[in-house]
Amino acid sequence: MRIGIVACETFKRELDLVTEGDQDIAYKEYVEWGLHEYPEELKWAVIKKVNSLAGKVDAVLLGYGICQSLKDIEKQMIVPTVRLQGDDCVGVLITQTEYERERKKCAGTWFAIPYVCEMGDEWFRHHMVAQMGEAAVKQMEDQGYDTDWFLHQLFSGYKRALFIDTGVGQREHFEALSRKFAAKLNMSHESRMGTLDVLKADLERTKDLARSAALSR
Repeated sequence: MRIGIVACETFKRELDLVTEGDQDIAYKEYVEWGLHEYPEELKWAVIKKVNSLAGKVDAVLLGYGICQSLKDIEKQMIVPTVRLQGDDCVGVLITQTEYERERKKCAGTWFAIPYVCEMGDEWFRHHMVAQMGEAAVKQMEDQGYDTDWFLHQLFSGYKRALFIDTGVGQREHFEALSRKFAAKLNMSHESRMGTLDVLKADLERTKDLARSAALSR
């Protein structure tokens, strides 16, 4: 069978690990994370990418949770498609049940999966430049409104950073980045294990869908 994967780049390390050596994977593409802030743009970009695989793969694993605009998006695909079971990347990587439990434990939690850890605070400046332009950001920095100032405004309601080890390796590296970010924003820090079980189960669902599609032809 031929399985395609179109996923948010937040899942790259985990999906690469889960699919390593899997000869059924015929296509894999990771989409820029920032599109989640533009729900309609994300929705149509994903639909276009998946539907472009018609005739090239038997089924697609869509590496996204609901992500605001993607609920029931499978119905708009011309290629059999499976969406991940979770609200977002955190729900997928610790399970939705554990996600809800952690949010009840501390509503102001910053969930630090490996991808988020490596974003660091530099990402926020790049994001500001992309939205406002380099000149505008530089002018604000000259007035004392630098990245640190904006970060403290954005995270004023957060009390805890929770590092999630998803088993992709380099735990000490990612956890150190998570601790550094927490310290910078005066948050407490905790760590826990994540899981790849949801990704594995949804990959199997995609393969089952591919088999069913093949039988119906």
